[in-house]
Amino acid sequence: MNRIRDEIRRHQRTPAQNPIDTALINTALPAKDPSPLENAIGAEALAKYDRALDRLDAETREAVIARIEMGCSYQEIADLMDKPSADAARMTVSRALVKLAEEMRRG
Repeated sequence: MNRIRDEIRRHQRTPAQNPIDTALINTALPAKDPSPLENAIGAEALAKYDRALDRLDAETREAVIARIEMGCSYQEIADLMDKPSADAARMTVSRALVKLAEEMRRG
């Protein structure tokens, strides 16, 4: 009962929130949209990723796509790729990501 009373008192002591002027928000806060530079960098990185992915062998490419693009768990990847365990799939994905990074660096 004391906890409830304390909570009520705490709530009463907290000042009421004033509504925020939406015109002020639109001018005072930076836009959430990416800048043209961020869009260009993102597009360039995506193009690099796609080119590097094309240069990987089929199993490596499958591991990367399953984990990065599809968000599969290691157990799901193990099932998809006929690996004996989730740990084996984790190692396959780790090696695949290293190969992908090397390919992306090559350009």
